[in-house]
Amino acid sequence: KVQVLKRNNFPVVGIGKIEDIFAGRGITKAIHTKDNQDGTACLSQELSTTREGLIFVNLVDFDMVYGHRNNVEGYARALKDFDSYLPELLPLIKPEDVLIITADHGCDPTHPGTDHTREYVPLLVYNPVIPSRNLGTRKTFADAAVTILHVFGLSHSLPGTKFS
Repeated sequence: KVQVLKRNNFPVVGIGKIEDIFAGRGITKAIHTKDNQDGTACLSQELSTTREGLIFVNLVDFDMVYGHRNNVEGYARALKDFDSYLPELLPLIKPEDVLIITADHGCDPTHPGTDHTREYVPLLVYNPVIPSRNLGTRKTFADAAVTILHVFGLSHSLPGTKFS
């Protein structure tokens, strides 16, 4: 719940179409982007200047340009581009940071039609000092919100279980 962070005076930076998705609620700084490359550049910039808070990024091309348009080659290229960005991104994550990579829905470009397609989405969580392990299949997206609130030391009444 980004509103909880804002109410507790934590910066909440929305990159991409985050401000639009949340109708501006809970966002303290909005940065609109033109494509994935712009989104990752803005993320790198924010990681170098934002000292605390949540940086929430939506890489718009995966959904709008490739997934919903059934552009398999473009989607694959975008995945490779993001994979190539990870060696630049991961060193920017400090020991007190948590990086969560996920999606709000599936949008398989090989599936007939242009609607959302998959029940399960990827969930990758990274911290440079915590050993990697399998988080399993989560029952709810609320687990990410609960984990974020836990990282910020904020109490809540959300359903879900923090990643541990």
